[in-house]
Amino acid sequence: MKSITRKTLLYKSGVEYADYGLNHVEGCSHGCTFPCYAMMMKKRCGIIKSYNEWVQPKIVSNSLELLDNELPRLKNKIQNVFLCFSTDPFMYEQPEVNDLTLKIIERLNNYNIKVISVSKGIYPKELTNTKKYGSTNDYGSTVVSLDERYRKIYEPGAAPLKERVKALEQLHNAGLSTWVSMEPYPTPNIVEQDLHEILNEIKFVDKIVFGKWNYSKKVSNYQEYKEFYNSTAAIVIDFCKRNGTDFHIKDGTISDKSIEKNSSESDTLREYINDNLNENSSSANMFSKRASQFKLPICLTK
Repeated sequence: MKSITRKTLLYKSGVEYADYGLNHVEGCSHGCTFPCYAMMMKKRCGIIKSYNEWVQPKIVSNSLELLDNELPRLKNKIQNVFLCFSTDPFMYEQPEVNDLTLKIIERLNNYNIKVISVSKGIYPKELTNTKKYGSTNDYGSTVVSLDERYRKIYEPGAAPLKERVKALEQLHNAGLSTWVSMEPYPTPNIVEQDLHEILNEIKFVDKIVFGKWNYSKKVSNYQEYKEFYNSTAAIVIDFCKRNGTDFHIKDGTISDKSIEKNSSESDTLREYINDNLNENSSSANMFSKRASQFKLPICLTK
């Protein structure tokens, strides 16, 4: 794998759920075609020129040296670090990336800094060793479908979907905190699927974050996409409440004007909206920043 160097690694994230972030790789071999927001921003900022460049990741070769310099100075200011806003920390079939990620997590945890991660790769079993890695980290996987035909089109370089779930469940069974990002969730004109089937597959997780598909005309071309996302959001909310699972519906997913009147779905959505009017609600504060608000840190991490 090619490499680059950087002058700094840790940066303030500007989001509620993680004080800091870091990106120890430039690009991502998963090559998501939603399109990928991080790739779009890197192109807009002039950091990469094309999709082909993006899917040939470059590792930040001085990541550990930067961490060793930055952590003693910042350790008392950081509670948690997000991996990663503009790459994947456990990039599928990229052992060099995965090995570096494990070393980074170990260093952060040694300073009692919690790690929050999300990946379309496979979480390694080594993370269950809580003597070496922390026991309070939050490990997340992106799972918006169980259909491998969908993955091969929209997440072509990412890990097979059920393998992701299996690896995540292994961490859960070891007593670690796990969560699933169901974003961007596809409309039926992209893939026909049963949301209940997906939810049952991931019912072991501690938290589910659900969000609509952005930045694509395919979604808006689906005539009833607003009603669709209201309906699916209500299904997720009901499922999580029944199973005692924490959850958050991303901003912009629920369309207030499209909520059907006098239905169980409308009661669920109205209750959720009213709950989130309370600024002190933990669900409202978790994962509530939209991707467009990550613009500044993504452009700064050159």
